[in-house]
This record gives sequence, structure tokens and C-alpha cells, in this order.
Amino acid sequence: MPPPHATELRRRTAKGARKKRRRPPKRALAATFLAGLDDAIKPHLRGAVRLEHFLARAEPLSPAERRLIVGQAILLLEEFYAHLPMKRAMHGIDPVRRLELLAINLRHLASDLSFHHEMSEIFMSLCDLHTNYLLPRPYNKAVAFLPFAIEDCFEGGVRKYIVSKLLPGFKHPRFRPGVEVSSWNSIPIDRAVMLVGGISAGSNEPARRARGVARLTLRPLFRSLPPEEREVVVEYRSRRGRAREIRLPWLVFALPRERHAIDHDAHRPTAMSLGIDLEGDLIRHGKKLLYKPHVVAAERRLAARRHPHAAVEGCGSIMPAVFEARPVRTTHGRFGYLRLRTFQLDDVDGFVKEFVRLVELLPQNGLILDVRDNTGGVLTNGERLLQLLTPRRIEPEPLQLRSTPSCLELCRSESLGHFTRWLPSMQRASETGAPFSAGIPLDTPESCNAIGQRYYGPIVLVTNGLCYSTTDIFTAGFRDHAVGKILGTDENTGAGGANVWTHALLRRIFAKGRSRRASRGPALRALPKEAGLRVALRRSLRVGKNAGTELEELGIVPDEVHRMTRDDLLRGNRDLIDHAARILAAMPVYAFRTNVRPRGREVVIEVASRNIDRLDLSIGGRPFASQEVRRGAARTRIVMPAHVSDVIELCGFMKGKLVARRRI
Repeated sequence: MPPPHATELRRRTAKGARKKRRRPPKRALAATFLAGLDDAIKPHLRGAVRLEHFLARAEPLSPAERRLIVGQAILLLEEFYAHLPMKRAMHGIDPVRRLELLAINLRHLASDLSFHHEMSEIFMSLCDLHTNYLLPRPYNKAVAFLPFAIEDCFEGGVRKYIVSKLLPGFKHPRFRPGVEVSSWNSIPIDRAVMLVGGISAGSNEPARRARGVARLTLRPLFRSLPPEEREVVVEYRSRRGRAREIRLPWLVFALPRERHAIDHDAHRPTAMSLGIDLEGDLIRHGKKLLYKPHVVAAERRLAARRHPHAAVEGCGSIMPAVFEARPVRTTHGRFGYLRLRTFQLDDVDGFVKEFVRLVELLPQNGLILDVRDNTGGVLTNGERLLQLLTPRRIEPEPLQLRSTPSCLELCRSESLGHFTRWLPSMQRASETGAPFSAGIPLDTPESCNAIGQRYYGPIVLVTNGLCYSTTDIFTAGFRDHAVGKILGTDENTGAGGANVWTHALLRRIFAKGRSRRASRGPALRALPKEAGLRVALRRSLRVGKNAGTELEELGIVPDEVHRMTRDDLLRGNRDLIDHAARILAAMPVYAFRTNVRPRGREVVIEVASRNIDRLDLSIGGRPFASQEVRRGAARTRIVMPAHVSDVIELCGFMKGKLVARRRI
């Protein structure tokens, strides 16, 4: 007989086996997160799958489809890419020749992913987030993610990487917001960030680092290959300083279209005036879905309202994914804070009106305008905001086309009326050999100054390395018109200065031209399986003291740099806001409020002002009256005829300097 202890061991083992057999089958990993998810985002993640399962569904391109994509990419870069001479000079590259070699060697590629890798690498070498090869379906709508977010900060002068957010529903006893990440798949975390950022096409080191942090746990798959690893091993230090690790798989879900997103392929004015880093915008949208279910729910609620303004209170916005406004109390006083997350809205007038409404609700003694992580949108949205913040007349940034036969044909297109403004200089350039057209603004100076100043307090603009394109242009205009101070959490912005068009939009324009007359335009053909190409079509130039300087690659260096702290990441940017408030407290404050009321055959304009010693009034651009203001803070009355129908403009001066302007 076997000894008793052996019998007991077999009995316990058999009992454990029976329990194991009775245990219900393990749920899919994505489903384990669903229990704690907010109802607003649960539908979007229900179909999430592991990365290896997603890759198994991908349908490869045929050899003919690959040849077509390479040929169209060569055509796009040679004929339309505005920055091609600059990129060749600054980075010592020849992307067109590399594409030609790829076309020759297509038959030697081992797999479909090898082709996507070669195409992506060629376009990444441009260091241009506007000009991209977009992978076909199913990559074009997919996002790979891990259930947490990492951000960097400084402690004791040392950069550290902190877990700042967890996906609702993902719970762990020790892996929580606030723990410090030390390595990523056994690679030191700082090196891992630079490796991820190095393949992001950022124009400068701050931009590449910022993109590396942003892409570490959330990666849209439309522009670059999926992660090499199927799982990630994260080594971290707990709050007590103990070294621990966690292993997590990459999950993939289909990112839904944002409610206010613009169709970039549409033959519409906003689609033709875009300046946007598309990958950065999708990262912003993905983070909103994963970590801000209250914003998703608010968007849905407001979309169902006929009068959305009636559904918001205080400084709440009818565009919750775009604006976040609130007063903030700091050690230096009480100021206004406005976060502007994107310029990608089709309704330009509605966008500007909502901005005006919010800034007029905020404290008027100083504004912190935070555009961090704003990767751009509609160029006119950015340039029309500047007039609201300064008494100076806004000069919109000029744009240039490369002098090529296809760009000349684009200017001749009957369906692009505003392109005729570039046509004379393009015709002249084709004769003289000039490399670019004349610089002409996309929007008119009249449109960029139609409303005038609406905020009179000092302003600090907060930027970082993810600010790109329209946000770069807005920041450049902010600097060139001396609107206020710039506080950066990185040493530069993303440095993207161009108007970006898609291959599909260009093809649509030229196809319409061919239907009306014989076209000498390029042979643009539809790309297979929803693959795409984007190109920086028109490059932007600075104005004012920096007139003629390229924005691409150079970006905007801030006046001061703020090193993000742990409290910034975990407590609502507390130290960053206090730093901005300290700058505001040292800047002069101007006040300028008007009240217009009729009185018989006259109109009385009452002006309440602060730090203004002279008021000038003009009617229809012609001087009407000038009046001294005593003590620099007073109520002033100006009487004028009631029959005047022209625009009235009041200008406030302090010691001969224009400091405030109001159009009535």
C-alpha cells in the first residue's frame, strides 16, 4: 500500500483538476477591461483584439498594386512636394531616387509588411509629419494601445517617465498612476522613447521626444508598422520604491470618426486649407476615447440638442473636445485658463464665435492659452483667432507653391477659384526658373481683421513639441505680432509649416478638369485597398520682423521653458499654470469696455478703460475724434451722429503706444 501522505496528495491533485475543469473558459483579454468602462466608450472597445489576431486578418497587396503605389508616390513628390529642395539639403536624402530603386526591387520583397516598411521608411526620412504614406485597410482605421498612458516630468533636474492614466476598468494592486517606469522590454525607458520617436518624422529633437512619449502606448497603424513585439514588459518602481514589472499585450481597435472631423479628401474649402499632423490628431482622439469618457458623453449629449448653448453652464463649451475653459486661482492671482485642443473644425465662424464667448466669460486681467498637443487643423481657424487677442492689424502668413508643371496646371484649374491668385507668379516662375511662386496668404487680410480685439488682458501662450502645422502657424503669428509671451514645456514646437493635401483630393481636382477640357495634368490614379498619400502642397513663410523665414524645420522657440513636474501630470498642470501666472502678473493689464446707446439724433459711446491715456475714434477708417483720458483709468463719453452706418473703431493708447482696439 502506498503511504498515507501519497494517497492524500493524489486526492488533492484530483480535486484541483476537477475544479480547473469546472472553471469557466477565460474571457478575451479585451473583455476583462469592459466591466469598468464608461458606457460612452464601451461600444468602441468591444471589438478590440490582440495584435497577432489583427495581423492575421490583413490582406496583402498584389505586385501590381505595389507598383501603382510607388509610381504615384514618385509623381506626388516630384510634382507637388513644396519642401523637396529643403529636405534634400537639410537631411542629405533623395526620396524620389529611393522610390525608383524600390520600384526596381519590388519582386525581392519578402512580404507585404516589408513593402509597407520600405514605403514608411522613405517617407519618414523626410522628417515631415504632413507628407505621408498611409497604409491600406485594415491598418488605415486601426489603433494599437496599452491600457495606460505615460508622460515625462522632471524631479531634481532628472527626466522621469510616470504612469499618468489608466484605462477605466484596468485595475492592478501596484501598477497605478504615479509609478515611475524604468525600462521598456529591458531597454532603458529614455532610450526606448527616443527609439519610438526616431521613427516618427519629427523635425527636431524636442518634437521627436514628445512624439516618442505620445506613441509609446497608443499607435495609430495607418502611417507606420504595428509594434514589433506582441507583448510589452514594463519595469517600474512602486510608490515605495520597489522594482516590479508587468507584462501586457498590445490590443487593437477600430478608431471611430470624430464628430467634428473634416473629410480630408472632399472638394471643400476647409479640406483644401488644412494644416494638420494626422497621426498626432488621431492620438489626441484616441486618448479622448480611452481616458476622457466625460468628454465623449458631453459631445453626444450636445449633438442631440437643437440649442446646445442652453445645455452648458458657466464656462462650459458647446465644443467640449475642442475647448476647456475655467478660471484658475494661483499664488500670483486669479486668471483665465483656456485649453485649445484642435483647430480641425469645418465651421470656421462657429469656432471663432465660441472662442470669443469663452474668453469674454473668463477673468479679464490675464489669460493662459494652452495649445499643447494641438496638432493643427484648418489654417483659417488659427489665423482668424489672432485678431481677437491684439490691437495690431493681423498679417496672415503667405503660402508658396513649388514651380512645377503640375502645380501650374493646378493653378489653372477652373474648380479652384482662389488658386488663380498664384497663377501669374507661377507662369512667371516657369519662364524665369524661379523655384517657388509668390507668397500669397490663404485667407484675406480683411477676413483676419473683420472682428478685431476682444480680449485686452495680458496673454501667455503655452506650447510643446507636439504643436504642429496650424498650431505652429498660430504660434508664429502670436510671436510675429507681439501678442504676448510664449511658455514652452519643450524647447521648440513641432516645426511644421505647410498646407497639406491628400492624393485623393488632387486626383479629384484633376479628374474634374479633364471632364471639361483636355488636361495636361499628372496621371493620378486611384490607390488600391484604401491606401493613401499626403503631401505638403504649399509652404508657409513668417511675417513681421521675421518676414520671409520658413516655418518648416525651424519652429518657434518659446520665451521661457517650464519643466513639467509630477504635480503637473497628476494634479491638473498645477505648477505649469502657476509658472504662467507668474509671467502674467508681471505684464501690464489693459481694460477696454464699451457701451453704445442712442440719444435722440446722437449716439453716446461710453468707454470704461484702464491704463489708457488717449482714445481715438474713427468712422469708416477716417478720424472722427481724439480724447485724453485722465489718470489712465476712467469712464469716457464720445458723442457722434446717429445716422452713421460705417464701422466705428476705437483705439486706446498709453504713452503713444497702441494697446487696445474695439470695432463697433
